[in-house]
Amino acid sequence: MEFSVQVAEEKHQEYALEICRQIEESAKARGTGIAKRDPEYIKLKMREGKAVIALAQDGTFAGFCYIETWSHGNYVANSGLIVNPVFRQAGLAKRIKEQAFNLSRQLFPAAKIVGLTTSLPVMKINSDLGYQPVTLSELPAEDQFWKGCQSCVNYDILTRTNRKHCLCTGMMYDPKWEDEKKKTEVVQEAKQEFGLHGKLYERWLRFKAFVLLRDYEKIKEEEAQKRQKPSNGASKPEKILASWLHSWF
Repeated sequence: MEFSVQVAEEKHQEYALEICRQIEESAKARGTGIAKRDPEYIKLKMREGKAVIALAQDGTFAGFCYIETWSHGNYVANSGLIVNPVFRQAGLAKRIKEQAFNLSRQLFPAAKIVGLTTSLPVMKINSDLGYQPVTLSELPAEDQFWKGCQSCVNYDILTRTNRKHCLCTGMMYDPKWEDEKKKTEVVQEAKQEFGLHGKLYERWLRFKAFVLLRDYEKIKEEEAQKRQKPSNGASKPEKILASWLHSWF
């Protein structure tokens, strides 16, 4: 079956109640995770263009995810990822997450993208997108960020450990890592290029040194026989060597 995965718009608000229902049922089935979302909040995200929705060809709801920002846009979270159980095992979660990730990078290119999850498949998707596991202390510190965890069945673990530990795994993508990765790739390419031609360069330098030294020794021998020196105090062999060096280099 074909699916349409797109940035949600105002016309998709009719799916808000169904989205919230499926998020809650999925959380109950897992026994962990965030239990509830507010339909009005989901509608707001759609109107703001900060959500991704997947629909089947007949218009049936297939999946969803939305974007939240924290610390004045320095952090972005892709939250509420859900796939309709009818359409699971079709690779939809990955497509939705990739679309939400790209939308986040487009809207907030300098922001760190963060997430909390207990789902191994989601961790794998995040990892493929460039996320890395981080400690919970590296996530946004503001209370509003953690308020979304209050409806989770494991919230007491989070509060008892002063937000240091929970069953969820914190993950983060930092755009600076991409810049560092590009720099590393450039260096590696340069090393590889030199590795391909390094031996040739080495042979060429050895050959030049051989020719220069051979000719220099020959000139020195000839001058020693003549026992003559130029009037400016520099030996003729040294002048000739300097000329050779200039011509070769």
